[in-house]
Amino acid sequence: MSRKISPLSMLVLLVAVLWLGVTFSLAAKEKEKPDPAETDFLALAAMLLKDGHSLRALTTLNQVDPEAEELDRGRFYTLKGLAQLNLQQEIEAKESFQQALAHGQTEPIIHVYLAQAHYALKEYRETVAAIEQAGTVIHQYPALYEMKAQSYWLLGEQNAAWRTLSVAHKAFPEDYRFLRRQVFYLLDLKLYRQAAELGRRYFVQSQAEVADYMAIGNALRLSRQSQEALTILEQGRLLYPHHEGLAKVLAHTYLDLEQPFSAAYLLEQAARNNPELLAEAAELYRRAGRFYRALGLNAEIRNQKVKFKQRLSILLALKRYAQASGMETDLYRVGLLSDENIRYAIAYANFAIGDYEQADQHLKHIRTPDLFKKSVALRRAMDECRAEPERCL
Repeated sequence: MSRKISPLSMLVLLVAVLWLGVTFSLAAKEKEKPDPAETDFLALAAMLLKDGHSLRALTTLNQVDPEAEELDRGRFYTLKGLAQLNLQQEIEAKESFQQALAHGQTEPIIHVYLAQAHYALKEYRETVAAIEQAGTVIHQYPALYEMKAQSYWLLGEQNAAWRTLSVAHKAFPEDYRFLRRQVFYLLDLKLYRQAAELGRRYFVQSQAEVADYMAIGNALRLSRQSQEALTILEQGRLLYPHHEGLAKVLAHTYLDLEQPFSAAYLLEQAARNNPELLAEAAELYRRAGRFYRALGLNAEIRNQKVKFKQRLSILLALKRYAQASGMETDLYRVGLLSDENIRYAIAYANFAIGDYEQADQHLKHIRTPDLFKKSVALRRAMDECRAEPERCL
């Protein structure tokens, strides 16, 4: 259940680009004789990045001669790396940021950009190193702590990951992403009880998302604390009444509590937005003994094979054997009679209405060992009914 975080948000990059626009313009003034043309290209690229036009910014930078004598190469490669990072050209971005450092870029935030490139490339050891090189910048961007912790986690250094999150939670006590991440780590370790306990803290202290209700509620369910899972999942459903995934987890919890009717009702509601759930909802109504409700939902199923197979099982449960026998043509049309379980069910329905010859015709096709034994028993019963019809009325 590995949950990866995204690179730092565009807000971080936007703030950084604004910083670039100021810092590098000041740096340019310090040069004795800057090249106006090159300066204009860099300023234009910085503005394009600020406005979210990364491709245009990169195109602009490609017009700059990187060997120009008066070019501020630290600024040039930093801007180029930012454009490439935004365009998901992580390999090129990493190289550009390394070039920026090699050409005198000393601002700590360059290491933040480099960390993002490393993380996207799954270079987790390098990600940690880059974040540590960023120094106190990490205190401005909480997401860096999460990226560092996740890098440790993916390197298999679980203690270091946990410590990083603990430090982050102390540094940013109002930011609950770190507590949430710890819950997910416990889930990854299959420590469901501990995850549930920490999850309860998280729900009390934070504004949880639907994914949190699902993950933590399911953790409680898997740790056999179904009633507590039910409480959390129902709370989530009040906030997200139309979320299909949450409805499914809640339905499974009701099934764990041996309440198939409640599970069926949940899936029936979810099926209003996703008709693919109709068959599952109908099956749960069947298991709950609500056969007529199951038949009603079954009538709405679009997949003919699924529909007819389920309908047959419901009719047999209702002991409506004549209707079950009457489905033979439909079952043949959609190819279901190749299923020996279906063959046996139709044979039984024919036996129940006294059509022994038709039942025999279906039993002849059965070869599966367990069904063959049942077929032998059914033939014996038919022989007895033929010999003494009054016993089978």
